[in-house]
Amino acid sequence: MTAVSVLGGSGYVGGELLRLLLSHPACELQIISSQRYAGEPIYRIHPNLRGLTTIKFQEIDLEAVAAKTDVVFTALPHGKSVEIVPELLHRGLKVVDLTADFRLKVPSAYKEYYGFEHSHPDLLEKAAYGLPELHREEIKNSQLVAVPGCMATAAILSLGPIVSSSLVDTNKIVIDAKIGSSGAGVSPTIATHHSERSDCVRPYKVTGHRHIAEIEQELGSLAKGRVRVAFTPHAVNMVRGILTTTHTFPLRELSDRDIWRAYRSRYDQEPFIRMVSDRKGLYGLPNPKVTVGTNFCDIGFEIDSHAQRVIIFAALDNLTKGAAGQAVQCYNILTGLDERSGLNASGLHP
Repeated sequence: MTAVSVLGGSGYVGGELLRLLLSHPACELQIISSQRYAGEPIYRIHPNLRGLTTIKFQEIDLEAVAAKTDVVFTALPHGKSVEIVPELLHRGLKVVDLTADFRLKVPSAYKEYYGFEHSHPDLLEKAAYGLPELHREEIKNSQLVAVPGCMATAAILSLGPIVSSSLVDTNKIVIDAKIGSSGAGVSPTIATHHSERSDCVRPYKVTGHRHIAEIEQELGSLAKGRVRVAFTPHAVNMVRGILTTTHTFPLRELSDRDIWRAYRSRYDQEPFIRMVSDRKGLYGLPNPKVTVGTNFCDIGFEIDSHAQRVIIFAALDNLTKGAAGQAVQCYNILTGLDERSGLNASGLHP
C-alpha cells in the first residue's frame, strides 16, 4: 500500500480523484486538504462519497503531509501548485500535479498563456508530461508528473498518430471542442449559472486558449518540427464530457487503411484508447456520453474526399481521462502498479 495525500480536494477534479482513490486497491488516503472546508467531512462537499471514508478536510500542513505521505496529488488552482510543489519535492515526496503549473517546457509560455512569471523554471524540464500513451517511461522515472489539460488530452491523443506519421499538413489543423459545464470548475460565475449555460452552445476564448500551448508542444515533439493549431472550445449543455472534432488536410490521398495503420501502430496495446469508427451499432463515432466516469478516450475518423479532409473525433470524460483518471494512471506507473489499477470501470448506458 502507498500512503497518498490530496491537496485541493474540494473541487470537481478533487472529488473525482477521491472517488477513484477510495476504491483503489493499493492506495491508503492520509490527508485531504481544503482551506475553505477544513474540519468538514468529505461527504458534505462530495455527497457521492458518503459512507466511504471518515476523513475530514484539513488545512495544508506540509510537515504533516511529509510525515505521512509517499505520493501527493495536487489539485489546487492554477498558479498555486508552483508555490508548494518545490517544497514537497525537497522533502523527497513524489508529486502528481493536476494544475497547469508544470505542463509547459518553455517558461515564457506561462506569461503568454497564464499571465504569470514561472518562479521555478528549473523544474519544467524535470517534470514528466503526464500523458502515458506518449511519455510512459518518463513518468515511470520522474519525481514530478504534470497531468495534461482535459481538452489538450483529447486533441493530442486523437492527432498524435497521424501527425507523427506525416500524413497531414501540420500547419493547418483546426480543432473544435465541446465541453460540459464541470470543465468550468466548482466556483460559479454568471457565465456558468444554469440559466445562462442551459439550452445553448456557446463559443468562448475563441483564439489564444491556454491549451494551445500544450497541444503544439506535444504534437511538435511527435512531428519533430513546428505544428500550428487553430483551437476553439464551446460550452455545451452537458455536465461531463468532451468531444473534439478536428479538421486536418492530408499531404497525399489517404485510404481508411492508411489511417487505421497509423492508429494501430501507436495505440494497439494501449489499455485506455478505443477506436470507434463503426458503420454499425448505436454510436458509429465517439460520443462522450458513454465515457462518463471512465478513463477511456474514444477516437474515430472519417475521410471527406469532396473537401480533401480527414476529420478526427475524440471523446472523453473531462474529469476522468481528462484529469483525475489520468492522474491515477500516472500514479500507477510511478509506483510500479498495473496501469489499470482502480480504473477498470465501464461507462453507463443509457
